[in-house]
Amino acid sequence: MRFSGLLLIAALAALPVLAGPAAADEQPGETGFAKRVFADTLDKPTEYACFSRHYDAQHMAQHPLQKVTVMRLLLSAERDPNDKTLAYSFRLGLNFRNRPGDFDSSGDCAHLTGDDAAKEKIDFGCGVDCDGGGISINLAQDNASVLVKLEAIRIWKGKNNDDDAATELKAGADDKVFRLDRTNIGDCASLAMNRKQLAAMRHK
Repeated sequence: MRFSGLLLIAALAALPVLAGPAAADEQPGETGFAKRVFADTLDKPTEYACFSRHYDAQHMAQHPLQKVTVMRLLLSAERDPNDKTLAYSFRLGLNFRNRPGDFDSSGDCAHLTGDDAAKEKIDFGCGVDCDGGGISINLAQDNASVLVKLEAIRIWKGKNNDDDAATELKAGADDKVFRLDRTNIGDCASLAMNRKQLAAMRHK
């Protein structure tokens, strides 16, 4: 796997301090937030949530500097069977106006807490390993959408994991903030790492 999360804090040094994984029996506030994100009771070993946006021609015409035409965000929460903590991760799928093919990125996330998180309107900080940048995520009050913010994030084309295939999405005038709507988990099926994960997603 090309991401480990060991450098998550370094990759997101500009964001507020990250909290550790949410312990169901120690940090009920974080567990409550996770239930909002995943719209579930968190009784499965792994939970999934999908948010996406397909920008239509009218939107793209009104935002001529926007590079991204499609963005999909798959969030995962895996519960440790021993200490019951939740470990978060993300996969981001992208299509571009002037770049053919499917692109993606992935890494680990941590729940943000404290006054800084509230001030910055950030609920998750997510980072790509080896100084690959990352995204911040804010969940809307109605739980129906998220705001994804980025400055720069490393991406790969297709399923090619080689470093030589890596490129980068940098925030431009119209590519800094994306509102994605909660959607059927099937819309994120293309982001599944393998058949086992795809099967688990379909049981969401």
